Amino acid sequence: MWIFGWKGPSGFSACSTAEEVTEGTDGTGLTAIVTGASSGIGAETTRVLALHGVHIVMAVRNLDAGKKVKDSILKDIPDAKIDVMELDLSAIESVRNFASEYKSSGLPLNLLINNAGLMAPPFMLSKDNIELQFATNHLGHFLLTSLLLETMKNTARESQKEGRIVNLSSEGHRFAYKPEGIRFDKINDKSSYSSLSAYGQSKLANILHANELARRLKEEGVEITANSLHPGAISTNLLRHHGFIDGIVNYIGKYVLKNIPQGAATTCYVALHPKVKGVSGEYFVDSNLAKPSPLAVDADLAKKLWDFSLDLTGLK
Repeated sequence: MWIFGWKGPSGFSACSTAEEVTEGTDGTGLTAIVTGASSGIGAETTRVLALHGVHIVMAVRNLDAGKKVKDSILKDIPDAKIDVMELDLSAIESVRNFASEYKSSGLPLNLLINNAGLMAPPFMLSKDNIELQFATNHLGHFLLTSLLLETMKNTARESQKEGRIVNLSSEGHRFAYKPEGIRFDKINDKSSYSSLSAYGQSKLANILHANELARRLKEEGVEITANSLHPGAISTNLLRHHGFIDGIVNYIGKYVLKNIPQGAATTCYVALHPKVKGVSGEYFVDSNLAKPSPLAVDADLAKKLWDFSLDLTGLK
C-alpha cells in the first residue's frame, strides 16, 4: 500500500483504487479499447470499466493470456461485454491489421486507452528496425490512435458523447536523454543506448503525443479529449529485464509501492469520471492534475515529434 494518502482537489489520492475513483459512474453504451490488457493495470482497467458497463476490446499480444483474463472477469461480472483482439504494438503491420479489423467490425469507439508498454530492456530493434521501447511505447500507440481517430470522431458525433484518449506515460519521462529529450537523429544508436533514458524518452513522447493531439482536436472543434498520466510506482512485470531490481521491488513493494487496483485508478479516473469532461492536453498523477517536465510541454518539440512519427509510421 502507498504510504501517503493526502487527497488532492479531485477528492482522491495515491491510495484511491480504480473502483473508488469510478464509484457511481455509468459507462453503459461506451466502447473502449485497452492495449496491454492481459496483465497488470491493463487487466484491472478492463475489469473496472466492464464493471461500469463499458464494452471493452482487449488489445493484446498474447491471445491466450487475454482470454484467461476475460474468463476471469466474466466469472465475477457475468454480463460484462469483453472482446479479445490480437495487437503487437512493436510491429507496424500488426497495428494496421488491428485497426483494419476493428473498423471492419463496425464497433463504435468512445475510449482509447493506450496502456501497453515495456520498460528498460536491453537494446533491441523492432521488426521495423526501430528501437524497441520507442516503437512499442510511442510509435505503436501513435499509429493506432491515428488510424482509429476517424472512428472516434464518427462515434462522438453520432452518440453525442465525448470521446477520450488516454496515454499512459510515467514520471520516468523526466529522465529522458538530456538535454534534447527526444533523440531524433539517434533513435537507433546502440552505442549510446541507455535503457532507462530510452524508457524516459518513450514516456516523454507519450505526453507530447497527447498534448499535440489535444491541440489539433481543439482546433477541429471535435468532442474528443486527449490526456496523459503517471499511474504511480507499481510492482508489475515491467521490470522483468532487471532481475535484481525486480527482486528488491517485489520485496519492498508492499510497503512503499501502489498495488495494481491503486495503479489503475488514474487511468480509470481520466477515462470515465465526469470531472474530467472537457479537460484535454493535461497530465494527471494520483487522479489529480499535475505538472510534467518543461520538455513535456514544449509545443515545438511536440510538433517535431508528430512529424517524425508520421514519417516512421508511413502516414506522411
